[in-house]
Amino acid sequence: MKSRPFGLWESPITARMLSQDIRLTEVGWNKDGTTLIWLEGRSGYGALVAARPGEPGRDLNPEIACQGGVGYGGGEFALTDDTVFFCGKDGRLYTRNLGFGFEQAITPAYGNVASPALSPDGKWVVFVFSDRTNDALAVVDSGGSLWPQKLMSGSDFYMQPAWHPDGTSIAWVEWDHPDMPWDQTRLKMGKVTPGNLLQLTNVTQIAGMENEVIFQPEFSPDGKYLSYITSRGNWDALVLVNLANGQKRDLYVSDEIHLMGPAWVQGMRAYAWQPDGQNIVFIQYQNGFATLWKIAISDQKPEQIPVPEYSWLQQISVSSAGQIALIASSAKISPRVIISSATGWQVIARSTAENVPPEYLPEPKAISWKAEDGSLVHGIYYNPANPNYQSEGLPPAIVYIHGGPTSQTVAAFSSEISYFTSRGYAWLAVNYRGSSGYGNEYRHKLDKNWGYLDVLDAAGAAQALIDQKLANPKQLIIRGGSAGGYTVLNALIRYPGLFKAGICLYGVSNLFLLDQDTHKFEAFYNASLIGTLPEAAKKYHDWSPVFHADKIQDALAIFQGEEDKVVPPSQSEEIVASLQRSGVPYLYKLYPGEGHGFRKQETLLDFYPRVERFLQQNVLFAP
Repeated sequence: MKSRPFGLWESPITARMLSQDIRLTEVGWNKDGTTLIWLEGRSGYGALVAARPGEPGRDLNPEIACQGGVGYGGGEFALTDDTVFFCGKDGRLYTRNLGFGFEQAITPAYGNVASPALSPDGKWVVFVFSDRTNDALAVVDSGGSLWPQKLMSGSDFYMQPAWHPDGTSIAWVEWDHPDMPWDQTRLKMGKVTPGNLLQLTNVTQIAGMENEVIFQPEFSPDGKYLSYITSRGNWDALVLVNLANGQKRDLYVSDEIHLMGPAWVQGMRAYAWQPDGQNIVFIQYQNGFATLWKIAISDQKPEQIPVPEYSWLQQISVSSAGQIALIASSAKISPRVIISSATGWQVIARSTAENVPPEYLPEPKAISWKAEDGSLVHGIYYNPANPNYQSEGLPPAIVYIHGGPTSQTVAAFSSEISYFTSRGYAWLAVNYRGSSGYGNEYRHKLDKNWGYLDVLDAAGAAQALIDQKLANPKQLIIRGGSAGGYTVLNALIRYPGLFKAGICLYGVSNLFLLDQDTHKFEAFYNASLIGTLPEAAKKYHDWSPVFHADKIQDALAIFQGEEDKVVPPSQSEEIVASLQRSGVPYLYKLYPGEGHGFRKQETLLDFYPRVERFLQQNVLFAP
């Protein structure tokens, strides 16, 4: 074993490997359960792949990238026995035979679409439509011969339409400003009036009290029940509605466990019915880890389904034969599409070549610490991991601030984390107050406090690393993107000298501009996180980094997409101008063709080595 300082270890995990990562985001069975389809993100291109068990995958959409276009995306495709209906990146709905043929548009080039849902007879497609001003549930015939029609409108947002198995009813989730879909939503159901043009009648609200969140309505295969997940307190419950008499009962009530995450995108799925209509398979989330469970609607006794090796699960789908498909990963296993079989779990698709030995990958450890007011704050710590090197003393550490801010860092594989831990850096992912996954009370603590509590918790995380002797106190780095980048900037402003350097990716610097330029989905998000204008103008000023950037003393690297519409380059460039005036060491890199998040291979090939050099110059070799 060689002796070399932390941060300078040679690693087989390269920027080229990271740039070739495939993002697995969606998986589903066709109607007869013979073919599995999943979505791969390849350097910004959404590729649909189909495979029968035991056969290699085949790309289905070489001409049109698959991408849900409502809000932040998601809800990309739906299936019959032999056909996939998918959302094109150009905003149109397409159809493609699973065995042969080519992509065919069935909606015009207007607006954006998401979450297609096929009628049981295969004649109609209901989907979410948005023209960025108005949203609706729309319907089109599956052949695309008729002009699409609005089926339901009037609410600000819609998601997760679902058909009753006899085709006579549709259920969906809707909500209005100023709420986000994790604040308050409604579950509605309407009767389908058949004809040349479908209509919904007898629309009734099934659930959705004040401050209640409804998620993923599904009809049981036998049509007797409507199920959904609700969050009406600190945790979640799985609910059944008896459609014969309208009675509701909690099938499963969680305790310090979540059954769903915040619906940032369309098409999220946390549970599925078994084809017998008597059992539901669902995922439980706790402290950044996920487990798989089954519950019978008769005895309501949950039973864990072993999924060895994996610590994070998502996007569950169950075939007509009862076969389960998931996207699964762990800290040491990159995301995979897996399916259940008689002998265990079979890997169908991988996000990477998986040619890195596991000893180069870190082991996550859930840690907590107390804030100044005694509140418990959570995070996940990753140790430096490389079998070829040893170092004296304590490692440099990257304090990672996730985006959202209503998001969460989980115990799943991260090629970026492994890139740095295999070089001798420790990594602490901070699930600051306001993060999801630790109860709704914990998440709501950031209400009216974004720019304050998240910054306190970032500084508290650094101090926890020092107190627990997990990192070199003179070599702490803070890193974040978007909302996390906003926290990075504020932490450097308010805690000079605590961090040796900061890494900010497309970080918010001006809250006034963010409030002015934001898109429809987040139009009132700042009001809940900070306050409404003009009443909260002082907060907006005090917590906007751009007005206090002259207080930054520590080295700062800023990375920005040239085509970013959420946080435009001007927000980063104002910070850069202040750093230039102050003489603070800085790096600014503007990537052409990139938006809010980096996807292009050439960008990632440049980004990681550039960050590494920046840290060597300003942290490892700095006085």
